[in-house]
Amino acid sequence: MTRHQHIRRNTTRAIFMAIIILQDLVPFFGNIPLGPLSITTLHVTVILAAIILGPGEGAIIGGVWGALTWVRAFVAPTSPLAPLVFTNPLVAILPRVLIGLVAGYLFRLVLRYRHSERVAAILAATAGTLTNTGLVLGLIYLFYRTPAVAQAYGVDVSHLLPALMAIVATNGLAELALAVIMVPLVVIPVREVQRRLE
Repeated sequence: MTRHQHIRRNTTRAIFMAIIILQDLVPFFGNIPLGPLSITTLHVTVILAAIILGPGEGAIIGGVWGALTWVRAFVAPTSPLAPLVFTNPLVAILPRVLIGLVAGYLFRLVLRYRHSERVAAILAATAGTLTNTGLVLGLIYLFYRTPAVAQAYGVDVSHLLPALMAIVATNGLAELALAVIMVPLVVIPVREVQRRLE
């Protein structure tokens, strides 16, 4: 890697980190309320970083999001649920790191089999989104089948699993649709520019 490429990579990483921080801190930028739903957009940024910069960089950007989620659960919770579950780094950080790894490596794997960048981007967006949604909700159910967490979802403990599945079917599908639309729209032109600069 040349010095110029190294500088460009570091600058791009810093831009992605700044975007993640802004999305996390600015209302309606990282979480878009749509009626009863609250659609996060941060996973899209992590997936984009993983595809554009590589899985390792995507994991770093995801880790920044996870660390912000973890810290905010202690100092400025965004919901009644946050201090109950996101103070655990396995729930707050691990799924966000894995978004980058899963999306980045899957994108490379699909390209290796001669599929188009659009197909690779859609599959990476799908896998990255499902990694986040599935792991966060799965870990909540695994570690936090408690009355306090169930109450935060407005149910009793015996109905926690159906409540989590309802979130997958509403928020999860909306976030998946957002990622599947946005990721190819950004990735294809950016990778074309990358090829010209190499």
